[in-house]
Parts: sequence; C-alpha cells; structure tokens
Amino acid sequence: MQTYLVGGAVRDALLNIPIKDKDWVVVGSTPAELINLGYSQVGADFPVFLHPKTKEEYALARTERKSGGGYQGFNCDFNPDITLEEDLLRRDLTINAMAQDESGNIYDPYNGQQDLQLKKLRHVSEAFAEDPLRILRVARFAARFAHLGFTIAQDTLELMREITHSGELALLTAERVWQETERALGEPQPWVYFQVLRECGALAIIFPELDRLFGIPQPEKHHPEIDCGIHTLMVLEQASKLTKDISIRWASLLHDLGKGLTREDILPSHYGHEQSGEKLVIQVNKRLKAPTEFKDLSRLVCLYHTHIHRAFELKPETILKLFNHIDLWRKPERLQKILIACKADSRGRTGFENVEYNQVEYINDLATACLQITAKQFVEKGILGKEIGEAMAKERVNVIANLKKNQR
Repeated sequence: MQTYLVGGAVRDALLNIPIKDKDWVVVGSTPAELINLGYSQVGADFPVFLHPKTKEEYALARTERKSGGGYQGFNCDFNPDITLEEDLLRRDLTINAMAQDESGNIYDPYNGQQDLQLKKLRHVSEAFAEDPLRILRVARFAARFAHLGFTIAQDTLELMREITHSGELALLTAERVWQETERALGEPQPWVYFQVLRECGALAIIFPELDRLFGIPQPEKHHPEIDCGIHTLMVLEQASKLTKDISIRWASLLHDLGKGLTREDILPSHYGHEQSGEKLVIQVNKRLKAPTEFKDLSRLVCLYHTHIHRAFELKPETILKLFNHIDLWRKPERLQKILIACKADSRGRTGFENVEYNQVEYINDLATACLQITAKQFVEKGILGKEIGEAMAKERVNVIANLKKNQR
C-alpha cells in the first residue's frame, strides 16, 4: 500500500500558490484494508475514504470506462493492481495529473510540469472527451489561472468543441452546471469562464440567454464597445474588481439579458429591456436552481439598474417606490449590493473603466435619511393604523425632495 498526494495540491505547490485542499490516492489497497485502518468510507459505492485523524480524502487508485451518456455514465474499477499511472491517466488536465510521494518525489507521467512552464491547460488523453462536465471544469481553470498567463491548448479546445457538437452537454444536470458556474464566479477572472464557453460553442447550449447578446449593437455614444455581449463580460470584469461577493457578480452578468429580445427595428436602442430581461433572469435562475439570494438580487438589478443610473433625475416618489420594491426597510444591505452592480455596469464600457459613479453616495444619503423615519415617531403623535404608513411615506418623500434640492 502506497499513498500519494495528487491533483491540485501538487499543482499549486509547484506554482507557489496557497494550497486549499489536499487529495490523496492509495495504490495497492482495498476498501476492507482502509476500513480496518480506521478510515471511513464516503458513500457505499465509491472508493473514497476519510482519514481517521486529518479527515482528508483518500481515494483508491481507479480507472473509469465510459458506459453511458453524460458525466455519470462510467464504470469504475478500483482493484489493488491498478497503478498510479493508470489512475492519473483518467484525470482531466496534465497539470492536475501529477502526484507526490511521502518523500517529496514528483510523479509526472503526462508532462504536467512542462505544461506549467508553458502555461497551458492541456487534456491528458482522448478520454477527456467522454465527460461533458470537463468543458465547464477547463473553463473554470482558465478563469482561475488566466491572470498567470495560462491559456487552453488548441487541441484541447478542439476536443471541447467536439463534446459540444456531440450533444452530451444537454445531459448535464442543473446542479452540476450551477456548481461549476458558482465556483467560476469566485475565480480571479470569472469572465474568462464565459469567454471559453462561448469559444467552444457551449455557451449557446448552457446559457443561451447570455450567448444571444453577442452581436447585438448598442448606441456607440454610451457604449463605445457597441456589442451587448462584450459589454456584459466587461461589467462582470468590473464587478470582480469591486467585490468578491459572487451574488453581485452573478447579478452583474445577468443585468442586460433583456437586450437579447430587442426588436431589430429599434436597434441600437433597447427601450424596456429591464422589464423584458426580468423574465429571462427568472428563467435562468429557475433552470439552474440558483440560491434565493442570487435570484432576488439579479432580478432587482435587472429591473432597476437604469433607475440607479438616472438617480439624479428621478422624482422623490419614484425613488421611494424603488426603496419599497427592494425592501430597503428590512434588507438595507441589499441596496449596497445593487449599487455595486450598477457601478460595475457604468464602468463596464470601453473608456469608462475608471469613471466616477456619484449615484452611490447620493442614493446612500437618501436611504440613510429615509431609514431614520420610523413608525414610533408617528405613533407618539397619536397617528394609528394604516395612516402610519401613509404618514411615513409622505415624510420620506419630503426628506428625499429636500435632499434633492440641496444636491443641486
């Protein structure tokens, strides 16, 4: 029985970046032996075990053979005769197919170290094409390592296109698509994930609402980049610079989906794209089973990002309606997330990357003033019932109006 550190931990150590998780592979052992040594099995049918002390994952060396469609259609063989090289052969990328023994020796049968030097994401074998989930995984690794200069090898990109054309992407479950996408949103350059998916044709299958934006024009005066799809990824890039909150990054990505439905006869204008986009945002979130926080925030950003952009022009009554709709009174932190997404939208334009966005300070001043108006002060005046709400609304409108005058 021999134990090796494998995968991402070996890769990250060679890249001199922090190691998040350690995974181990065990060669020449059986489930019974590991259980006798105090390991606990994770799942009854899969050869993965938790170490009795560290609780790190230890997997028996195994091979996988395609037996059906999708990412689950594999037969797994984990007999004790399977070698380390055979186990590493089943992995996705060469940089993830290295191992290290207890003495620190590196085992690299598929030239992962060379690809680290070349900064290439390259598949290990032709078996890569058997698992459609690997398209999303490679796109996610591209988003993780793009800032280090990594790119996808051309032959690997061609294999990804073959998987796309095979129709197997349609077999991926919503949970797995969201899991990879959610992780990609947390990477240093999440927009690269969507760029890669588009480059291999997968975006049109997995995110057709997003893919539809590419090639659709916007007014050059406000959007020198013109293309709606390019603008959308620029907004995600700006959001990633402003925050690590992936719900904000997600909302920034979906904010303009309605522009994909604009009638050709009114292009490059996009009147009413906020309302038409709301339906698409709801549709995408429902299909991918996104968390509630992501659903709510992305819908509100879609509906109200142009309101925020025009904040200085809005009537006090309109601003109060906005505060009511986003539930400022119970969820004031939500407003801050919306404002960050709107700031990213403003900066996600060619030549506007560092533009000031004074709407943030203005809206925050209005919100702070409105939040100070509570029911208690009206109850103390003897106002009761529904008249309290009416009085609060009237006072809030007055406060907004006065601040608006002072702002001028």
